[in-house]
Amino acid sequence: MTTFRPTIRSYSWRHFDPVILVAALALTGYGALVIYSATLPRDATGVVISEPVIRHIAVAGTGVIAMLFAARTNYRLLDTFSWFAYGFGIILLVAVFFLGSDRFSANRWFDLGFVTVQASEMAKVLTIVALAKFMSDRRDQMHTARVFLQSLGLAALPAALVFIEPDLGGAVMFFVIWAVMAAFAGARLRAFAILATAVLALVPFGLITGVSEYQRDRVRIFIDPSRDELGTGFNVLQAETSVGAGGIFGKGLTEGTQTQLDFLQTQQTDFIFSVLGEELGFVGAMVLFALFLLLIFRLLRAILKAPDTLGQLIIAGIATMVTVQAFVAVGVNIRLVPVTGVPLPFISVGNSALLVLFVALGIVQSVLLRQDER
Repeated sequence: MTTFRPTIRSYSWRHFDPVILVAALALTGYGALVIYSATLPRDATGVVISEPVIRHIAVAGTGVIAMLFAARTNYRLLDTFSWFAYGFGIILLVAVFFLGSDRFSANRWFDLGFVTVQASEMAKVLTIVALAKFMSDRRDQMHTARVFLQSLGLAALPAALVFIEPDLGGAVMFFVIWAVMAAFAGARLRAFAILATAVLALVPFGLITGVSEYQRDRVRIFIDPSRDELGTGFNVLQAETSVGAGGIFGKGLTEGTQTQLDFLQTQQTDFIFSVLGEELGFVGAMVLFALFLLLIFRLLRAILKAPDTLGQLIIAGIATMVTVQAFVAVGVNIRLVPVTGVPLPFISVGNSALLVLFVALGIVQSVLLRQDER
């Protein structure tokens, strides 16, 4: 069992990975550019910087400071306070039912007046910390059914609370993060196979009793959006049209007809990739993917340099969170996955999500700064 020893430990800023910071800032800047176009007033003349753009940039600046602070803080403190962090995440997810604001028929956000905070975004990172603590302490036992299911239970509790909000996409994220971390910690493929078989057997029952009607509608629209072209299928069809209309080089920033004529709802959040696809085209999308691949590659590299299992598992969880959210958010716009409400990391409007991402990267940097402490 690993414990944090409160001794003075050496760390070196020469191990700080500037590529992670540059990739994150480049993605954030790219996001600001797309948000600028997505929120440009129709009657605007010249450059008009909207409030969402200003907030995006301001939160990014705050995020860099938070990232450096997190990097300076010894990540092994998380070993001691992981269960407090996990408990705080659960409290947030429960509190949002009573204190949260209702937006888009879901209670997911705390409205603080000057900013809205999405509870599930914070809970994801706090759950990653708790899972890393649990699995690093029991890595030699992850092959046992008891420890395997206990670790699953740690992810299932916040996932269930997020599902009730309702946010099916966010709930699934917790299970994907858990699965990757559990596999990394030594869980056996046979255990995953048995679990997958059980889940598949329960799917029909879950669709009947556990899934709301609007979530079933999302699956139906994903299969055939033309069944409700002017209703729930409208955004899906318009997103496909936007991405397809962009061609190789796009129509030009602020020149997309789908975007500028407001055919898309939530075009600065769930469907922001369609804005990028229409106005910047295939080339613009490839630039986006290249930046994500650079960031993900550096996160995978950081796993190899982590001095202990705790650090490795934390980075593995964070890398999974970024990778899967990027894939799902893009997939929604090209009908690879149903509409889920998962934001495109660093790109979509979402102040709390952006800040949490920078803090998460700061934890990664904290592990790297202490890689000599093997």
